[in-house]
Amino acid sequence: MPPLISFLFRLPFSIAVVAITFAFIAIPQMVNAQGKNTISGYVKDGSNGESLFSATVQVKETGLGTTTNEYGFYSITLPAGVYHLVFSYLGFDNTEKTVDITKENQRVNIELGTSSITTDVVEITGKRRDANVQSSDMGKVEMTMEEVKQLPALLGEVDVMRTLQLMPGVMSAGEGNSGFYVRGGGPDQNLVLLDDAVVYNTGHLFGFFSVFNADAIKNTTLIKGGMPAQYGGRLSSVIDLGMKEGNMKKYQIDGGIGLIASRLTVQGPIKKDKASFIVSGRRTYIDLITKPILKNVEDGAYDGNAYYFYDVNLKLNYKFSDKDRLYASGYFGRDVFVFKDNEGSFNAEIPWGNSTATLRWNHLFSDRLFMNVTTIYNDYNFALKSSFQDVEFSLSSGIMDASAKMDFDFRPNQKNLIKFGAIYTYHIFTPYTTSGVFGDVEIESDDLSQKHAHEAAIYIQDEIDISTKFRINIGIRGSLFSHVGPLERKIFDENGSIVDTLRYDRNENIATYVRAEPRFNMRYLIDEVSSIKAGVTVNNQFIHLVSSSTTTLPTDLWVPSTQKVKPQLGIQYSVGYFRNFKNNMFETSVEVYYKDMYNQIEYGESFTPEFNTDIEDGFVFGRGTSYGAEFFFKKTQGKLNGWVGYTLAWTTRQFPDINDGERFAAKFDRRHDLSIVVMYEPNKKWRLATTFVYGTGQATTLPIGRYFIDGKIVNEYGERNSYRMAPYHRMDISATYIFPKTKFYSDITMSVYNVYNRMNPYFIYYDVDGDISSGNLEVQAKQSSLFPVLPSLTWNFKF
Repeated sequence: MPPLISFLFRLPFSIAVVAITFAFIAIPQMVNAQGKNTISGYVKDGSNGESLFSATVQVKETGLGTTTNEYGFYSITLPAGVYHLVFSYLGFDNTEKTVDITKENQRVNIELGTSSITTDVVEITGKRRDANVQSSDMGKVEMTMEEVKQLPALLGEVDVMRTLQLMPGVMSAGEGNSGFYVRGGGPDQNLVLLDDAVVYNTGHLFGFFSVFNADAIKNTTLIKGGMPAQYGGRLSSVIDLGMKEGNMKKYQIDGGIGLIASRLTVQGPIKKDKASFIVSGRRTYIDLITKPILKNVEDGAYDGNAYYFYDVNLKLNYKFSDKDRLYASGYFGRDVFVFKDNEGSFNAEIPWGNSTATLRWNHLFSDRLFMNVTTIYNDYNFALKSSFQDVEFSLSSGIMDASAKMDFDFRPNQKNLIKFGAIYTYHIFTPYTTSGVFGDVEIESDDLSQKHAHEAAIYIQDEIDISTKFRINIGIRGSLFSHVGPLERKIFDENGSIVDTLRYDRNENIATYVRAEPRFNMRYLIDEVSSIKAGVTVNNQFIHLVSSSTTTLPTDLWVPSTQKVKPQLGIQYSVGYFRNFKNNMFETSVEVYYKDMYNQIEYGESFTPEFNTDIEDGFVFGRGTSYGAEFFFKKTQGKLNGWVGYTLAWTTRQFPDINDGERFAAKFDRRHDLSIVVMYEPNKKWRLATTFVYGTGQATTLPIGRYFIDGKIVNEYGERNSYRMAPYHRMDISATYIFPKTKFYSDITMSVYNVYNRMNPYFIYYDVDGDISSGNLEVQAKQSSLFPVLPSLTWNFKF
């Protein structure tokens, strides 16, 4: 039986249990909904027509409300009557609308903002500020680009991924790095989505900058606990980024010129209030700055060497009617490193990057049922091309996905929000493939070293208001992963000679895994300003990134679950207390979590990659554990805003084949992690901001002794990750001056990275001085640091 068909019959008993639970809870609610009518519509930004995600719609008479989905759609079912609805969103004017549903359903579309004033009453207030207390979400952070752009940035490059590192439970991968770990998980355990397309490598410049241009991003959502059932395939977190749709009202140009890069965004209506576009591009000019310098170094020996990166975002959308809308979006980014040795005739070019494309159709079946159909393509590729005299060599690796998914939002009544859907993905994994010319000899690896896989999932979840105080979110996700042919795998003996070859035909099953992933969150309101939340989530991860580094590098390989490599399994338990003070001016929370991770993957202690062996032959497997507490305090109103986040955590790993089977601290174990963010706006001309971060030093393994054997130095290492580098801490500041408005808006941002010039450890190396033959050696450990104090200046404009 084909894997995708058998999937429908092999789901565990727990799915049936959850389905029956839904039936007992939801069907009576649907019956009770008879005799009621529905108010539905879209909430948009009145200045540009962009849909507003998570806008609040509140019913004055009942106190109940809802929020818009990622496309700005909302639906409220109420008994027949006349109601006053209040529409609100952070930074916009509230709009109150009187709606009569005595006889029939009503469609109410709202444009928020000062330009959307109608005959209805408008109050100048913000988004519903108690959402953190009222919602059942745990470990969820929604961040606007306005917040991101206010904070100090490394060399002036605004970076949404680096801003997420300032949240409790999210830890930086290292100095100047946009990679991160969430609640003890590795860098590959974060699902990063750009308009629903998976982004496998999120870093430019070997991870120092993220691939996301802030001018093209509309909203960012981080989920680090209580992952809803519509997400899957990763153990630790989801980072869901949505691109801007393009201004529906007027043409607009945004941009910025910084020290190492510039960016430009053009957007506007193709047909006003009907269709729009946005194109956003960014490029570094490190290569252009260094080119004249390299020409004069050692008589031009390094002329032609260069590094640069660029990326382009594009999105189109067309509104056929209130019921149908079409979106097409794409991303293309590349890093390029070029090395030329004009004396030695050695040349190398190393390009790598991501490509994504998304085609999405929204359809409204009724006032209560919303559908989203999406097709997705994404590709990550790394390549190396080199030549030396009559020798040419090339190497490439990557991963390509083609996906299709359907998602439904169903609101049978005001107490239930049901989401369900399905997704299918076809993976092609390309390990290191090589080709070369050595004089008259040509070599080339074949495509049979590629690995292919089907991945599919179905899900259903229901957010249920049991009472005014008690809300639950219950769901389940059924997942299938099937490793299939074509595949040709050579079996080698201990001498590296081929002793057998295994061949699998196209779509022939090699290994199939079927898993059930229950999800549960609950919220209990203690009073109007405080609540308790708890959750349990089960996640499986079928594709893996095994790396010896602490972040994702372009040379890292993604590999599928196979006969040998089992899916990773994560089970997370979390409990939190949430409370607001002073009319929701201050938000506070404490969350405690415990996470078990099974089938974790590492390289063996003596593994050395070879091109004639399968890389999974070097893997070892074990278990991980992470637990801790996260404390969060945020001020949301007034001229002075910001937050403080602190995490106390323990993260360990245990592998039978590593560290003699003893438990050891993971390389991203961080006992203490503190972030302080302060933003101050004294007047309309100035915006000031500062950040301070502190973290326990990174765990690493160092030699504890050295011996002379056959005239060579041999190191004896201590226990795995038993040494701690010095603590990491740094302060950044920024000041933005907004020029008096003339024909266009412009500002200039001055920022300083690492204000007090802290020499934070990047890595530790050993300096050996003396003569090996005499045995008179002095070995000294030294610390390498990366960034000193770095000032930057960026001019931003909009017209």
